[in-house]
Amino acid sequence: MQKIKTALLSYGMSGKVFHAPFLDLHPGFELLGSWERTKKLIQEDYPTVKSYPSIDELLADDVDLIIVNTPVGTHYEYAKKVLLAGKHAVVEKAFTTTVAEAEELASIAKEKGLKLAVFQNRRWDSDFKTIQKVINDGLLGDLVEAEFHFDRYNPILSPKVHKETANDGAGILKDLGPHLIDQAVCLFGSPKSVFGDIRYTRENSLVDDWIDLVLIYEDFRVRLKASFFVREANPAYTIHGKKGSFLKQRGDIQEDELKIGKKPNLDSWGTELDGFEGLLHTEIDGKPVREKIKTLQGNYFEYFNGVYEAIANNKPEPVTAQDGVKVMQIIEAAIASNLNKKIIDLA
Repeated sequence: MQKIKTALLSYGMSGKVFHAPFLDLHPGFELLGSWERTKKLIQEDYPTVKSYPSIDELLADDVDLIIVNTPVGTHYEYAKKVLLAGKHAVVEKAFTTTVAEAEELASIAKEKGLKLAVFQNRRWDSDFKTIQKVINDGLLGDLVEAEFHFDRYNPILSPKVHKETANDGAGILKDLGPHLIDQAVCLFGSPKSVFGDIRYTRENSLVDDWIDLVLIYEDFRVRLKASFFVREANPAYTIHGKKGSFLKQRGDIQEDELKIGKKPNLDSWGTELDGFEGLLHTEIDGKPVREKIKTLQGNYFEYFNGVYEAIANNKPEPVTAQDGVKVMQIIEAAIASNLNKKIIDLA
């Protein structure tokens, strides 16, 4: 099996939790190390890897793939540098801060024959995979509306300065928003137009922390909401069709297990706990059905395997740069809609 030599651009929470464990698990990747500016932590977990003192030293090494997992406002600068150095790239969400930046990165990757993927791991959450199957199996009939929530109760400002300082990459729209938007586009494609309501709700907040977006399609609507003031959770997914409805709580356990140091595997990883099954209320063969639906297994390993197949066997990336462009188009439309208090048509 071809080994893809891979390095991270940071080893904070995302590098430690979302990337390194899966790169270490997958036999097709060789984790070389991470750029670490101040804290030198990666060798505590992976003693044989390198801690690079600068991005230039990392780029000069024999690296095939670089994970751009730095703050959102730096994604464009670093991803462009990576691609111009002839390296494949995975860029975390939000892909960039503007559509123009996203399109430029996609163009550079295409011109140089490099793979460029966006890290939208939530497509491989157990809850999302389950609603995807319910919709694809036609259990709800023609869709009328869907509502996705990514809610938390956390009124305290983050200690991470880049998350709470007003800048082009900060705020919930570019933090949790890309997860919701990407899932909607993955299921339904790009909408015709967008309405966005964006607010600041926490005391002394300098960045947006509440969003309510409506994606307008020809025959149905999708509402996407995220807030830091939801103590009693709404269903994460509510989908209504002309035959029936499906409601599902957010139940994916991967992030929580990774945060406490559990290592992923290929067998039981990403299996939701009992009690988080979705509720299906529909009609099958002319008979009413109201039952719990077993949740499918989630596993972010599938994303990394998709990246491996893209580089080693020239398959499409699991989440393409064009997918990232579409998400940025909706984010820009939502910002314009909120500013102008009107629906914004997508080109």
